[in-house]
Amino acid sequence: MMARACGVDFGTSNSTVGWCRPGHPSLLPLEEGKTTLPSAVFFNAEEDRWSFGRGALADYLAGHEGRLMRSLKSLLGTSLLDGQTEVQGRAIPFRQLLAQFIGELKRRAEQAAGRSFEHAVFGRPVHFIDDDLKADQQAEASLLQIAQAAGFREVAFQYEPIAAAFDYESEIEREQLVLIADIGGGTSDFSLVRLSPQRAQKADRRDDILATAGVHIGGTDFDKYLSLSSVMPRLGMGSRLASDAEMPSSHYFNLATWHTINLAYTRKAWEELQDLRRDARERDKLDRLLQLVQQRDGHWLALKVEEGKIALSEATVTALQLERLPPPQTVLVEREHFDAAITHLVMAIEAAVGELLRNAAVPAEAVDTVFFTGGSSGVHMLRKRIASLLPDAQRVEGDLFGSIGAGLALDAQRRFG
Repeated sequence: MMARACGVDFGTSNSTVGWCRPGHPSLLPLEEGKTTLPSAVFFNAEEDRWSFGRGALADYLAGHEGRLMRSLKSLLGTSLLDGQTEVQGRAIPFRQLLAQFIGELKRRAEQAAGRSFEHAVFGRPVHFIDDDLKADQQAEASLLQIAQAAGFREVAFQYEPIAAAFDYESEIEREQLVLIADIGGGTSDFSLVRLSPQRAQKADRRDDILATAGVHIGGTDFDKYLSLSSVMPRLGMGSRLASDAEMPSSHYFNLATWHTINLAYTRKAWEELQDLRRDARERDKLDRLLQLVQQRDGHWLALKVEEGKIALSEATVTALQLERLPPPQTVLVEREHFDAAITHLVMAIEAAVGELLRNAAVPAEAVDTVFFTGGSSGVHMLRKRIASLLPDAQRVEGDLFGSIGAGLALDAQRRFG
């Protein structure tokens, strides 16, 4: 029988919706026949309308006047969630942006399924916010409120790496002790789980979960430090003012961080940049920065950097073609350079895995499999360092963008029927 509930993977970079139907794929098509919907919202001020996913990115890149938002999930648990952004004098609360996107995700899933969904299991990271239980609880509560406002009458939550474990479990034939490594856009989450076809029949799986861990580091952070190290120097980062002081870094950090890019477009930021330009020793670089901000090209630049990061998962060197900068720039980035820029992030993630193994009191040689999922698990250095902690375990790559949604669909069926 077809399940009456769905699983919703609202991701930092991409989102999916899963639904259990015998003989059919779990994931529902959400845009142009694809099962992923980029977690992006664009408000088109010219036509007073919203667009979502790839359509939002296309509207933004086409140059329509408006405002693009990505990495909306990163706002959960922070004070920014209760803030707003402005488009041509119109204030748009961030909560409204999240509600618009979740509502659209639900609408598209229901259209693809040919039925309505009132029950859902939402994925959540092990920690929305590191080392702050109150903020973490508030993040989940906010997501619950937003989901209910979008029309989900009953909502449950499941850790994203546990959901990925359920998806992997549906494919195995014998019991395995598995480390699930879910490296997403905003967080890196891990679970050590006993899986088997027999255990999959159990309603309560708490005894099978040996440990969970997570850190608020993910693909958008890799983008950020790749941008800061390779692109932002072309815009004046690290250059000097007439006083010999270094150029303030805050504007560059805002432009390099997906969910703060729009802060670079405020009137206050514009005035500060003009003052800095007057005092800059390398005014040509500040001219590039000012044009980028004036043309609202911050997200375009972030997309270029993201493309470079993805390319370095396979190649040892890639070229970022930055044709919108004056004059057009080509930035060559070597994987070695990228690795150096993100070493501190990878070390923090590696430490979280080590702590998980210690908390579970499980020797490394007892782990049978490392199951990689999440769009950022392809980062070469990160995968190598995690695998080195468990040298005897086999390495399995799941559906990087679909394992969590498929696992949430299984969990939704178990919980709601």
